[in-house]
Amino acid sequence: MGEEMKWLKLGKIFDPTEHTLPSRCVEFAQSPQTLVLKDRVRVYFSTRERDSVGKYLSHVAFVDFERDMRQIIGVSTQQVIELGELGCFDEHGIFPFNVVRDVDRILAYTTGWNRKVSVSADASVGLAVSYDDGLTFKRHGKGPLLSASLKEPFLVADAFVARYGTRYHMWYIFGTKWQKFTESEPPDRVYKIAHATSTDAINWQRDGRQIISDRLNADECQALPTVICLNGLYHMYFCYRQAHGFRNQSSNAYRIGYAYSFDLVDWVRDDSLAGIDVSEEGWDSKMQCYPHVFFLDGKAYMLYNGNEFGRAGFGLAVLET
Repeated sequence: MGEEMKWLKLGKIFDPTEHTLPSRCVEFAQSPQTLVLKDRVRVYFSTRERDSVGKYLSHVAFVDFERDMRQIIGVSTQQVIELGELGCFDEHGIFPFNVVRDVDRILAYTTGWNRKVSVSADASVGLAVSYDDGLTFKRHGKGPLLSASLKEPFLVADAFVARYGTRYHMWYIFGTKWQKFTESEPPDRVYKIAHATSTDAINWQRDGRQIISDRLNADECQALPTVICLNGLYHMYFCYRQAHGFRNQSSNAYRIGYAYSFDLVDWVRDDSLAGIDVSEEGWDSKMQCYPHVFFLDGKAYMLYNGNEFGRAGFGLAVLET
């Protein structure tokens, strides 16, 4: 059985509008994800700029914190990774950006976005590598690691990778359908969480199986899984929402979900044990999304975004139990 996790909110700790970021990015710090260094914690996130036709491009940036996560030391001054070339899977954005230390290198699992004609976008998972402690990354080839497949027809994204023993484990999402819910609005997407394994961090075995049960309905959208091991149990946090009306109705917007596993394969969902929910007022009162759990100096922390998908930054919580 899982046990209730109790998270103590420490408030919003980063607002992108208060800092000068690379490119013309002035808003959004989405999907914060950590790289723990000797003297600091580097938090990567995706920010946005508008291109020449007024559409968003997502860029990767980072902010460095003191190891107590209270004091900001600095922010990235140059592009962490360039967007993909013309026609590539990551031409129009990278979001999110999950990093894993692997001996003398840092592996980054990217989600690359590119625009489509009939629907707004498609996504695939790519790989980039850093040898300078995560200051800059170079692509492991121009194409994606994981893309559409027979059972995963589109929107392969949100990779979170961890190494247990000799195997790498990836939790990610895949799209199941695009659907028009009203005649006047563009179609919305539905996506679910899946699992893949690898022995070399590059070639992945996957079966396109939804591993987290639906709570809302069959059209529930599940995003950004993140996993830690604590007391012999694996704990997954993710966010979920209704497929439609989530942008302007708080009741349909993202909330944080929870599941636990004994073997990294079969998961039991029980959101009542998550131990965190929206606040009564303030920056995370209408939605909570894009959680990232990590260990730092003996404590477990969660970074997450609040209202408007992280337009005004991200906050931090610490595990009390």
